[in-house]
Amino acid sequence: MDTAESQKDSFIQRLQEWDAQAVAEIIEFRGETTVVVPREHLLRAAEFLVNDRALQFTFLSDITAVDKFPIDPRFELNYHLLSLEYRKRIRLKVRIPGDDPQVQSVTSIWPAANWHEREAFDLMGIRFEGHPDLTRILMPDDWEGYPLRKDYPVEGYR
Repeated sequence: MDTAESQKDSFIQRLQEWDAQAVAEIIEFRGETTVVVPREHLLRAAEFLVNDRALQFTFLSDITAVDKFPIDPRFELNYHLLSLEYRKRIRLKVRIPGDDPQVQSVTSIWPAANWHEREAFDLMGIRFEGHPDLTRILMPDDWEGYPLRKDYPVEGYR
């Protein structure tokens, strides 16, 4: 095993040792690591990833929202993180049910999450509890519905 692989394994091991309930699943695919976190543990996991001296995932590059309709849990949020100190990338994934599309905001941990969360709210209808200004960012204020949801009518609501 080379140094890069052993370092990656130590990151994964550190996460699992920290709180086994906060790490639902670890997915390795094409050299990328995804850590699936239950939504009730998202804020704690994010704080750990930033503050732990051996991890330091201080850079949030993106948040993407995925609509898996008609599968439940319907939504997935993917947080793409970078540890500048250790030159490592990780994806934090949170699955959200369609009947209750809300999750804690991570803007207090990564201020860059502000506009990403507003975009996910505006286009997918995912609510972020504790967000400082959860308002539309791309669509007009009087827009009805969430245009990137798979069940949104192609011609819009009439």
